[in-house]
Amino acid sequence: MALSIGVLAAEHVAAGLVDDGRLVGPLCTFPADPARSPDALPAMPADEIARSLGELVEAVRDGREVEAIGVGFPGLIRDGVVQESPNLQQIKGFDLGASLSAALGPFGAPAAVIFNDADVMAAGIAASRGQLHRLVRVWTLGNGIGFGRYPWSAGASEGGHSVVTLDPKEHFCGCGGRGHLEGIMGHRAMRLRFLDLEPEEVFANARTGDERCEAFVKLWHRALAAASATSIHMDGPGEFFITGPNARFVELGRLDRYLHDMVKMTPLQGSRFEVVATSDEVGVIGAAVNAQRFAHRPR
Repeated sequence: MALSIGVLAAEHVAAGLVDDGRLVGPLCTFPADPARSPDALPAMPADEIARSLGELVEAVRDGREVEAIGVGFPGLIRDGVVQESPNLQQIKGFDLGASLSAALGPFGAPAAVIFNDADVMAAGIAASRGQLHRLVRVWTLGNGIGFGRYPWSAGASEGGHSVVTLDPKEHFCGCGGRGHLEGIMGHRAMRLRFLDLEPEEVFANARTGDERCEAFVKLWHRALAAASATSIHMDGPGEFFITGPNARFVELGRLDRYLHDMVKMTPLQGSRFEVVATSDEVGVIGAAVNAQRFAHRPR
């Protein structure tokens, strides 16, 4: 494979040069020290985000010829336009693909292709495990809930907003919708629900027998099982990887039991969950892999 560039934008931005599904050289990040500027992106105007992405890509490219540039970005992406991004609301409706490609064009770089950030994480896991020939699905558990799928296909890629309950009181999702998975599992949503407890305390209290917290932990796991069951009934069985900062709360045995209660047709059984640690490197590789596949897709 020719050289390509992958970019992952989430709480911060990381970019790297990729060759044959492997990172070549060090990652470049923006801000330079993400730990000291955790809220940099939410505070930036849309055009400034695009300009910063372009500068980072050029720093990684360093004059070399690359075949493809892929960017993983949070939100509902269609043809390079960020139609919705609940955690980066200032970029709603912004044509990130066109803006970034215009910034890079004078330098002879190819057009950038924008993907949902969870989709590039799925591609990165597939590449790192030698599973580019298989269906790979990933749940990312953090402030929001992401659902990634490899191979990539055009679509909303907003599995975190799957409806998992008809209870009208479930209104904690950042998008404003009711009954959403993110409204139960998202870090922000948990803090709104338990104004007197941090999410870490909720799960710790559940282990000591606190009935209110244990009822929520049960709901939390059943919600993830329900969204996964919906995916299985649409795409078939397989392995689901779980990652992100709040993957530490997952009890795999409990999750497996709940899923088994929801998927009963024999041909659809046999799925499993695995908690995995991911990194900027995995997402960067996944963005590059998706961009390469997009560049070579049948026209």
